[in-house]
Amino acid sequence: MGKPIIAITTGEPTGIGPEIAIRGALDCLDSLQPILIGDYHQLASLAQQMGYGPLMHRLPAEGLSKAGFVPLSGKLVVVDKPLAVPPVAGRLDARNAPAVLAFMDIAIDGALDGIFDAVVTAPVQKSIINDAGIPFTGHTEYFAERTRTERVVMMLAGKIQQNNGLPSGTDLRVALATTHLPLKDVSDAITAVGLMETVSIIHKDMKNRFGLASPRILMTGLNPHAGENGYLGMEETEILKPAIQHLRQQGIDITGPYPADTLFQPHFLENADCILAMYHDQGLPVLKYATFGHGVNITLGMPIIRTSVDHGTALDIAVKGLGIANAGSMSVALRTAADMAANTSRTL
Repeated sequence: MGKPIIAITTGEPTGIGPEIAIRGALDCLDSLQPILIGDYHQLASLAQQMGYGPLMHRLPAEGLSKAGFVPLSGKLVVVDKPLAVPPVAGRLDARNAPAVLAFMDIAIDGALDGIFDAVVTAPVQKSIINDAGIPFTGHTEYFAERTRTERVVMMLAGKIQQNNGLPSGTDLRVALATTHLPLKDVSDAITAVGLMETVSIIHKDMKNRFGLASPRILMTGLNPHAGENGYLGMEETEILKPAIQHLRQQGIDITGPYPADTLFQPHFLENADCILAMYHDQGLPVLKYATFGHGVNITLGMPIIRTSVDHGTALDIAVKGLGIANAGSMSVALRTAADMAANTSRTL
């Protein structure tokens, strides 16, 4: 397999997405062929301002083919989708929202058609897309709908950056049973069937996308102390434990439920390939703290590979000028996507 071709959607044009997309792409030119999807004039101007010179090759969004990228290895290629109005750093404009969604559509269609080996997304601003009159819940939900995937799983991953009893560079992966829900709705959203489907997706993608022959999955409890035998809630007894038992009967290596406040410790993590947390703020603060800006958001369960940065548009940083934003998560997202593409090709 040659260098994987990775599409990068540049996200909200007034945030840090376009800048980190360029910097991340340049950082990864040794191992992959990045294809930026965005407004060519904005991206070329940013590259010039950052001192990279005329390194970009423009391609129209129409008529893309995988063969067309082969001779361009070593260059930054931009699939041009013009914005409606020129972007100003930090100033959201709803008129550009359709173009931001078009960046995603081009990447998704290209991946489904086999033109791109994976997609990496820079952050978007949900509020301005909705202000434009376009219902939009988030990247993950949009990709699921466009790829006609009934259930997807959100997982964040990264290498531990500090000494906490595990070697620096140890992989930490945290998947979520529920994603962007108010806390009051989480309990009702967790069902045995849903958990079994989620764990099955994690198990399959850990094998097929990450090359793990026998993935080890640990599940948190929902309640404090994992319910403490029913004294602090019955979800563990009535929902989580039966689901785990059924999954183990299917040959999936999953254990739990464990109290979330003590699970993220070396003697547990050294025996885990993935932690399944019950809700967003149960598992992700730990991962983001441990990985220090080197985390990546991965969508499991789709027919295409999609990774993303683990942060938002950072409009407040964008207005301060170029060179301040940290592109580390973008570089990790790109290399992770490339590794997943390589593992997938080996399992076909």
